[in-house]
Amino acid sequence: MNLINMDAENRVVLNVGGIRHETYKATLKKIPATRLSRLTEALANYDPILNEYFFDRHPGVFAQVLNYYRTGKLHYPSDVCGPLFEEELEFWGLDANQVEPCCWMTYTQHRDTQETLAVLDRLDLDTEKPSDEEIARKFGFEEDYFKGTLSWWQMIKPKIWSLFDEPYSSTAAKVIGVLSVFFICVSILSFCLKTHPDMKVPVIKTVPVRTATNGTDFIIDKFDTDAHVAFFYIECICNAWFTFEILVRFIASPNKCEFINSSVNIIDYIATASFYIDLILRRYAAHLENADIMEFFSIIRIMRLFKLTRHSSGLKILIQTFRASAKELTLLVFFLVLGIVIFASLVYYAERIQTNPDNDFKSIPLGLWWALVTMTTVGYGDMVPKTYIGMFVGALCALAGVLTIALPVPVIVSNFAMYYSHTQARAKLPKKRRRVLPVEPTRGPRLPGQGPTGPPGVPVSSAAAQNRRMNAVKSNHPKDMMGGPGPKMGTVMSVVTSSLNPNGLESNPAVMICKPKLEFSPSQVNLAQGSGQTYTTLKSPN
Repeated sequence: MNLINMDAENRVVLNVGGIRHETYKATLKKIPATRLSRLTEALANYDPILNEYFFDRHPGVFAQVLNYYRTGKLHYPSDVCGPLFEEELEFWGLDANQVEPCCWMTYTQHRDTQETLAVLDRLDLDTEKPSDEEIARKFGFEEDYFKGTLSWWQMIKPKIWSLFDEPYSSTAAKVIGVLSVFFICVSILSFCLKTHPDMKVPVIKTVPVRTATNGTDFIIDKFDTDAHVAFFYIECICNAWFTFEILVRFIASPNKCEFINSSVNIIDYIATASFYIDLILRRYAAHLENADIMEFFSIIRIMRLFKLTRHSSGLKILIQTFRASAKELTLLVFFLVLGIVIFASLVYYAERIQTNPDNDFKSIPLGLWWALVTMTTVGYGDMVPKTYIGMFVGALCALAGVLTIALPVPVIVSNFAMYYSHTQARAKLPKKRRRVLPVEPTRGPRLPGQGPTGPPGVPVSSAAAQNRRMNAVKSNHPKDMMGGPGPKMGTVMSVVTSSLNPNGLESNPAVMICKPKLEFSPSQVNLAQGSGQTYTTLKSPN
């Protein structure tokens, strides 16, 4: 019997979220410096009536936590979200990095999801109109908003910014967005069409010549061709709009430094500046040689197509996909360059082994071009190996190119599908969630005559037990089954006291009518409920 008593003393009951767990105290000491390794009966969540510790935490996660104490291996429950699992481990004082390798990939998926959602937040894909408080916080005059002292400029500045930078904020903003896309398309179309021969006009020059009679005559000669003058006026109108749009967006931007450093805006600056520089050079430096070299820099005007990302979430996702796949793309380029160098050298020497008067591979640099075209499966056909060994090298080069390019493609497709699926999911989520307030558990009201230490004549421990929750009665406890001082079998004696009725329950007719005959096992049973409930003590006679 003493062995049973010792075993009962070494056990501890943990009630987590309504589910009771029982284990040995020595088991909880296996992992020191954690919450469960420092359990004492002086803690506020200890229930002396039920002899258990209560924790209002997730019971499913705690099952794995307790198993970690028992086996030393921490597994991740598949039916629990990752952030909740991390929060529970932090509460119990455990390290999340101790998760077993078999569960690590499943456990860390939520981190990738959180990073993806953070990226989508930075991309600003939401089309819902923000509240006035969010707008004030974004533009940095939140204090003036709460004080109600906003100036006319502070009120109109966010509207101007939404009008030119957020196409889905209002109907007027959609009109401005369509107008901006129209000028971008017209500018690029004009830039491309003016290089067509049918869209050019000859530049006529009058050349003086000597006649047979030593006189002077003039002939008309076609000196050069230039784009039609209509394209110049189209460029002037388009760039006038681009200049106006840049200035308005800069003045109304909430953060000037962030606006200047934006990659799309940098492209817009350079493209617009190239037009004005080209205009100045044509006006004042047309007589200089190489004055048309600035036309080469006008090619950056095509980069204005990236401005369409402000109007299309799909383009934003596509650009972000390439950013997220930078490592895979770098690896692809590295192996591609490695294969090009290897196969260019092999085909150069393979074509020289046999007699080959029509050898196209005069040097290794020429072989680099052939290897690049072959590995990318383009195959222009301008250079081909003509020996059997060279053909064998060419076949290996083609196969290696297919494998090298095909391997990173699934990763890029997976990243695009991940961003796109999360974008679609965020679009369907409700924007306004119900707020959950952090409310501490309330204690029952004290009755008249009950001080901080409990009612008169009641010890502090009994007064504290009066406010405890009671969800079970522990009967036939091993302690009470010993031969110690306890009631004998069959003896029943009840002394009923009530904290609500000073005259006792005996004066209550309902209790007198329905008073049952009570019989108990030989144990001492203490029943306690919160304040305002009946406090009943059942004792055996001395």
